Amino acid sequence: MDKLLRPVTNPSLAALIAAIVDQDGSASHSYCAPAINGDRQSFVRDLVDFADFVHLVALLHGQVPGLIDHAAARTVEVAARSWLLKAIDAFALERQYLGRLSVSVGPLPSTIGHNETTTIVAQQRHAIEMLAQSDRRGCALGTAVTLALEWHPIRAILDAGAIRLGIEPPACHVPSRSETLALLADLPDPDRLSRAIQFGATQLLGQHRGMWDLLKARAAVRATHR
Repeated sequence: MDKLLRPVTNPSLAALIAAIVDQDGSASHSYCAPAINGDRQSFVRDLVDFADFVHLVALLHGQVPGLIDHAAARTVEVAARSWLLKAIDAFALERQYLGRLSVSVGPLPSTIGHNETTTIVAQQRHAIEMLAQSDRRGCALGTAVTLALEWHPIRAILDAGAIRLGIEPPACHVPSRSETLALLADLPDPDRLSRAIQFGATQLLGQHRGMWDLLKARAAVRATHR
């Protein structure tokens, strides 16, 4: 489908956000980069670590309304409406998938510092919700498009774990990287929105990196106490 998209005519904002995500996103984090970049089976071989991952992702992005729903209510750019509508429908299905995986992997793994974990994740979720509901024009959209760009590597790990559990992963309808970057390239008056979109992007990536840091720390604690 991506090959049918019209060429990017104004690549500056799109290229900028793509570079930010590539540099600071999930695919660059030391804990998960090997899995995202190819060695997924080794990451999901330990189903306790995978269960931790599923539950933390669900705690961040499994709520209703979700980040995309909030962002759609705050985004006035007409050019973004069709992308947002597609993303809303897609993430409704992704939440169902997360729910199914959460049941299949069992409860959140018992780890020393559990209370601190739930507090940290609640704070991260609150920060994400605030970004998605920001009145600063472009911030909510920047958060939404960055989630879509981040979701595909996250989904790759979810799918590898699902297969490990004997679950057939459903099709993913989240807007592709090409569709998302084309949206950014086609926005009218991108210079006016650029700083706010960048802010939303970098702040969401910071929350995701915090999630990966927490997962890495929890895995290390469990390994020490085995």
